[in-house]
Amino acid sequence: MSDRKRLRPSTAGILIAILAVTVLAVDQFTKFLALQNLPYQQTVPVWGDVLHLYLTRNSGAAFSLGEGVTWLFTIVLAAAGVLIVVLAVRGIRSRLWALVLGLLLGGIAGNLTDRLFREPGFAVGHVIDFIYTPWMMPAIYNVADIFIVTTMISVALLVLLGIRFDGTREKDAAETPEPVAEV
Repeated sequence: MSDRKRLRPSTAGILIAILAVTVLAVDQFTKFLALQNLPYQQTVPVWGDVLHLYLTRNSGAAFSLGEGVTWLFTIVLAAAGVLIVVLAVRGIRSRLWALVLGLLLGGIAGNLTDRLFREPGFAVGHVIDFIYTPWMMPAIYNVADIFIVTTMISVALLVLLGIRFDGTREKDAAETPEPVAEV
């Protein structure tokens, strides 16, 4: 990959921050709208069996697993967010990685905000979920969850494709012979 296609670390950091703040804002705004306009735990059909809205509070993870250890999810979300910030500071140079990590950080921040500041209390707050797609899965989720799931799939693809944080590919690095030192 040429240097022209690589991001400067500061540019990558700014991109990650802008994407994260944007996703966080959209997530929290949609949760605000859901809380203001949806009846609690009542199905509101939007588009047949494709899309329903169903406002609920989730103390657990996906499918309400781990409801008794909400504080653990808070720690995991915070640690994942810190890891992404550290990666950004250490020098992400790939546009794809900056895009994926920014969107992932925004999703993490959305649910972490709920865990930290919503009822029943600090670090054990319940996440606001309101999107229900009965044809796809029995889970009820939110905008942050959508970004977390899709970007984690993207992370897996980037890793499988061998794309490094600096934008180079492992395959290309393996094909480039090491310079031979002259004696």
